[in-house]
Amino acid sequence: MDILYLLIPLSIILVFFILGGLWWAIERGQFEDIEEQAEKILKDS
Repeated sequence: MDILYLLIPLSIILVFFILGGLWWAIERGQFEDIEEQAEKILKDS
């Protein structure tokens, strides 16, 4: 039971890190135009 006092806060902190990373990626434009990059790989032969 004592391990829950450690694991629950750690999991909440991990969720905040994941959400922060997702927010950072969206703000930096990582997901703006994913179609163009996929086509670029196919045309680059």
